[in-house]
Amino acid sequence: MNRTAFFISDGTGITAETLGQSLLSQFENIRFTKLLRPYVDTVEKARDMVQQINAAAERDGQRPIIFDTVVNAEIRAELATCNGYMVDIFSTFLSPLEQELGDGSSYSVGKSHSISHNGHYKDRIDAVHYAMDNDDGARTHHYETADIILVGVSRCGKTPTCLYMALQYGIRAANYPLTDEDMEGLRLPKALLPHKGKLFGLTIEPDRLASIRHERRPNSRYASFPQCDFEVREVEKLYRKLNIPYINSTHFSVEEISAKILVEMGIERRLK
Repeated sequence: MNRTAFFISDGTGITAETLGQSLLSQFENIRFTKLLRPYVDTVEKARDMVQQINAAAERDGQRPIIFDTVVNAEIRAELATCNGYMVDIFSTFLSPLEQELGDGSSYSVGKSHSISHNGHYKDRIDAVHYAMDNDDGARTHHYETADIILVGVSRCGKTPTCLYMALQYGIRAANYPLTDEDMEGLRLPKALLPHKGKLFGLTIEPDRLASIRHERRPNSRYASFPQCDFEVREVEKLYRKLNIPYINSTHFSVEEISAKILVEMGIERRLK
């Protein structure tokens, strides 16, 4: 079954998309065509959206699902004329909250992503710079200020996980690739020894690792299954020997990997 889903906002659309994606992910038997439409901030743009929604309805033979965070009454009224099923995220959640809190919402556009209302914005940007400066073991003399240091074989997901934790939570995350030399001796590099308590390991299924590496260096020893299998087996031995906590990243998204790491390490998320 195919359905079209629109994420519509008079701001960036991040809130509508994030919550909408989470809800749609629960319907595994339906294939969705997902369309983000940010900055629908005039009645004219709303009319254009109505045309797009109605065209999708005619094409699919079923009403599109509309997740919106539009706060302007005129724009919302125009959108309501479409042949779609509307999920008004703000009214769904804000009205009950207004009753519980005894206060009215400002119904302002872009509040949740505004720099002026986000005291942790600079922390997050600094954390991203830290992750980039301390990527792939390039520098190790700033590890004393790291919140966490990810270790693992090359191409197992360390860099995207560090960047996600930095941008989403302001976590200062470094990463260090473990080499054949490290694993053959089942020992930590000297640069990591003083920071063992900050280490968290990633591992991955050898066939998946070989596939990822093949895209980078086709038909190389680096990308061969025997080499990948050897490295994965040895790095897991190292984790177990030194009691380094670790997870297999093969079947998890970067969001799931990050959440599991922070829970396991007891690191508080710096929510915005």
